Amino acid sequence: MSTGLIPTEPIDYLVVGHVTQDITPSGLMMGGTVTYAGLTAHALGYKVGIVTSGRSDIDLNPLADIPVHLIQADNSTIFKNQPTPNGRQQYLYQTAKTLTAGDIPSQWLTAPIIHIGPVAQEISIDIFESLPATFIGITPQGWMRQWDSNGRVSPKPWGDADRYLPKASAVVLSIEDVLGDEGVIANMIEQVPILVVTEANLGARLYWNGDYRHFSPPEETEVDATGAGDIFAASFFIRMHETRDPWESARFATRIASQSITRIGLQSIPTPDEVAASRISITGT
Repeated sequence: MSTGLIPTEPIDYLVVGHVTQDITPSGLMMGGTVTYAGLTAHALGYKVGIVTSGRSDIDLNPLADIPVHLIQADNSTIFKNQPTPNGRQQYLYQTAKTLTAGDIPSQWLTAPIIHIGPVAQEISIDIFESLPATFIGITPQGWMRQWDSNGRVSPKPWGDADRYLPKASAVVLSIEDVLGDEGVIANMIEQVPILVVTEANLGARLYWNGDYRHFSPPEETEVDATGAGDIFAASFFIRMHETRDPWESARFATRIASQSITRIGLQSIPTPDEVAASRISITGT
């Protein structure tokens, strides 16, 4: 694991964004897109590298098998999810540094899959200027939220989406990210080659080359859905790299993500048996 040292080993899957410290009833738990997506890619057999920011004393033990290039900051990004009768209310108490193009080690820019996964508007647009012509997957949730002086998080329109979307090979987001606004979805369809919209227990829909399909998940008992969207995205991007088939990739990712909700927190990362079973081709519906 690297904490600010320049990595030299090549990787297959680069993921950029803030590792988070999530306040839970049992204490702080590591989270964030880079954590769930990075661990998922590792579980799928890929050499992963993470570029993130946080305090020098942040606990990165759950990522012990993954090289982490940590940009040191005065704060780490801290979230809290508060249950309410109308669903969870999220709070953001502090954030680490904004990540820029110069923060990515040059050796990692050769990764065949690059996943840009902000959680708190922490990735600068200039980061795309350094990215090569490779597969670039974006999970834009962190650009679609805002927070007030008390840390209360709420959705916001992605005002500069037109600057980011043309850079993407594929975009994965949830219907909640756009507050169910089908107009926003329609606009994105026109700007990205592949768009996946996840819909929690209803599965996912995929738009590609003017075509559309819906993928229903197998029935599972939900225990904890935290990280399921990030697990879906990493699984989808990797399967796209392997097969170049968006339909197969969505089927695979839907199956992996549906199994993840049966376990709590980082235990939701796919197991070898789940990965092997999910690679068996099943036609999406």
